[in-house]
Amino acid sequence: MTVEFPLSLLIQFAKVPVLGQVKTRMQPVLTEQQSLALHCYLVERTHHTLHQQALCKTELWLAGGEAKEFFESLKPCPNLRYQRGSDLGERMHRAIAAGLECYGSAVLIGSDCPGITPAYLRAALLALEIVDVVLGPAVDGGYVLIGMNKACPGVFGGIDWGTDQVLRQTKERLQGLGLTWFELPVLPDIDRPEDLQQINPLSYF
Repeated sequence: MTVEFPLSLLIQFAKVPVLGQVKTRMQPVLTEQQSLALHCYLVERTHHTLHQQALCKTELWLAGGEAKEFFESLKPCPNLRYQRGSDLGERMHRAIAAGLECYGSAVLIGSDCPGITPAYLRAALLALEIVDVVLGPAVDGGYVLIGMNKACPGVFGGIDWGTDQVLRQTKERLQGLGLTWFELPVLPDIDRPEDLQQINPLSYF
């Protein structure tokens, strides 16, 4: 299949869907089963977005176990890999660095932002032709996307993951390392009960 960006890679991060271990911050508003269904819905939706248009090659990196039956049922069948690292920053760095061994740029997204579109991904890939790093800021102070065209572990060190300081601290690291970056429009992700208003609950229950 011919792709628009043959020298780029899109990476999706996702947790293995295990009852009681995903979307736990949605409880008690949602039951464990509903939280699991929400997680699976978001993962599948993100996977579909990555393949809605022939942008570039993709990989799906898993965390939380070796079970992969759910992921193997996705269409098209994903190229599965496993996250490794002591924290989120190390896992992201390793995935991006691995991608950059074979491609000129790598864009990584999670599975919690249904607002990401093919156009948003294309904008990220185009930005990496000009700058070192592209960021997709999240409403909560983190980011829903990060792309790089050079592996730099310092970008991910000393970040207070899971807080509203992630984006600010990341930009401080970029500035300190002398890297150029571009910011895409801010998007909401689905992490807490108040975020549920961003989607239609009937889509996953």
